[in-house]
Amino acid sequence: MGEKKQKENYKPVFVFERKNYTFMLIGVAFIALGFILMTGGGSDDPNVFNPEIYNWRRIRLAPALVLIGFAIEVYAILLKPERKEEN
Repeated sequence: MGEKKQKENYKPVFVFERKNYTFMLIGVAFIALGFILMTGGGSDDPNVFNPEIYNWRRIRLAPALVLIGFAIEVYAILLKPERKEEN
């Protein structure tokens, strides 16, 4: 009988809260956008050099977005849950 009451009062405890998952999704979006911006710039003919591969977007912007995305992910993991005071 006591075991049944204990199961009824059991409330699952999650490691992360909604705010953590929101920051995680934002971080994943930054990482995906960075990898998307890195694509392209190649040449169909291997004998022809395309200098477009070394433009500012692929060399500076895209890696910066990926690193920012990873930093957001670390922040989301380390974000402390809010304390709820129980009476």
